[in-house]
Amino acid sequence: MVTGMMIVEVMQRPRLLPQRSFPRYAYLPGRMPHPVRDPAGHSYRVEPAPILPTLDSDEFAWGSDLFNHGYYWEAHEAWEGIWQVAARGSALRTLLKGLILLSAAGVKIREGKRAPAMRHAGRAAGLFRQLSKVPHEAFSQALGMSPAILADRAEASASIPPVLRTTGLGQPEPVYDFILGNPRSFAP
Repeated sequence: MVTGMMIVEVMQRPRLLPQRSFPRYAYLPGRMPHPVRDPAGHSYRVEPAPILPTLDSDEFAWGSDLFNHGYYWEAHEAWEGIWQVAARGSALRTLLKGLILLSAAGVKIREGKRAPAMRHAGRAAGLFRQLSKVPHEAFSQALGMSPAILADRAEASASIPPVLRTTGLGQPEPVYDFILGNPRSFAP
């Protein structure tokens, strides 16, 4: 183990929506076509699915699958769609904003940009801590951990940079040593 560095175990990560195919690549800015703006992008002209602002929606689970498997930009997009339709000022909107920021931190970690990663993860942790002041059992169920624990893990992951594997351009790479999701919801 390298001192001051976090090693993320390469493990078989479970899926919430195994019937849904992952994108052709995990987007990193400037390194491959923009997914929606570039005609070569993996989501160019893909019509968004109807989105429900709930934790039990397929789109929320899809965001978790993307996040857990190292597709951080794509997870950000999935959760942002729900965030946009969630009620302003709601606890759900706060949770989604935290997950969006944590996804952005994942992108920055993969880019090797430690300061922005720490800033995004710190902001995410602050939002998760806000949620931990009021009981939200549904959040703990959906995340597979309490918002307070997720806040701790977010901060730890950004402050101790992971040892990144050498992956091919566009290959996803999980940088967090945890997974999101209710263990009872994972596919067998």
